[in-house]
Amino acid sequence: MATVELTEQNFNDIVQNNEMVLIDFWATWCGPCRSFAPVFEAASEKHPDIVFAKVDTEAQQNLAAHFQIRSIPTLMIFREQIIIFSQPGSLPASALEDVLGKAKSLDMDLVRAEITKQQG
Repeated sequence: MATVELTEQNFNDIVQNNEMVLIDFWATWCGPCRSFAPVFEAASEKHPDIVFAKVDTEAQQNLAAHFQIRSIPTLMIFREQIIIFSQPGSLPASALEDVLGKAKSLDMDLVRAEITKQQG
């Protein structure tokens, strides 16, 4: 599956209408971002059940600011519209696979219960 470009215009639609979205916040001038791109693309081919999306932090400065992106690349996973992972820095393919496996196996009922508990 090819990656999707996320913008302010399509962000909510993509996150709300897909169970799991992995976002790569990046910029064209960022060497580590360019090095990570093939790893991200290869993982997108292995996981057609996940939406792989990229946010160009230069073109989408409001999105980057909203999520307080201070370092790129930054990876973020939304599952059922909840951020379950956010980490600056690129990952080697094996570590990305590990993160995706853990994200898929997460019990979202427990996550929602914990969020409710923290808000209460």
